[in-house]
Amino acid sequence: MTHANTDEATTNLSEEPSEEQAPKSAGALSPELVSQRSVREELQRAIDELPEDTVTLGDLLDRFGKSGLLMLTAMMTLVFLIPVSIPGVSTVFGAGILMIGVSRALNRPIWLPKRVMNRPLSVEKLRPGLERGLKWTRRLERISRAGRLTRLVDGRAATLSGDLALILGAVLLMMPFGLIPFSNTLPGIALLFLATGMMQRDGGAVLLGHAMNIATIVYFSVLIGGAGWSIRALFGSG
Repeated sequence: MTHANTDEATTNLSEEPSEEQAPKSAGALSPELVSQRSVREELQRAIDELPEDTVTLGDLLDRFGKSGLLMLTAMMTLVFLIPVSIPGVSTVFGAGILMIGVSRALNRPIWLPKRVMNRPLSVEKLRPGLERGLKWTRRLERISRAGRLTRLVDGRAATLSGDLALILGAVLLMMPFGLIPFSNTLPGIALLFLATGMMQRDGGAVLLGHAMNIATIVYFSVLIGGAGWSIRALFGSG
């Protein structure tokens, strides 16, 4: 399956679809629906509705719509929560999460290069990774509480803080540490907490997302510092 508009690199989600054009996918959700049904259930529905052959990021953006961008973020995060990397997916989904954060922070349409937007992804390889990543949403449900600490999610300042945290998490996710344990898992968990907390107005989950971003920065700093120390020790001993 390919993206419907191959001539445009910008996906314009700033206009609300008409009733006839509104996406029927589980991703296009109002906040009330998200609070009534678990995020895991909605993600499972979205995974079940994937086509049989291939899907592009443009297809997913069309399916989820503007109101489902956070749900799409949570869905794309799932593939980073498993130890095995899916070829071709990390770059596309990482860029997608980054630009969702940017578009929300700037209140602008999402823009991505056509080669990223229209790159076909094998659903046969993608679906098992998404299914395995769902186990993290079960763990999240045990500690997530809709409507908790709403001061951390309500208002423009809180929303902007959450959007900037999404951008930071996506940047950390795309750092070149893919072969190092937990280098994708830590920012992936942060993004899952942030997206879920913002959907369910759970300030506690958003706070945990911020904490996981900080933990990721500390972890990467230790990795970089350790590598620098090892290099100095190696050449110093010579």
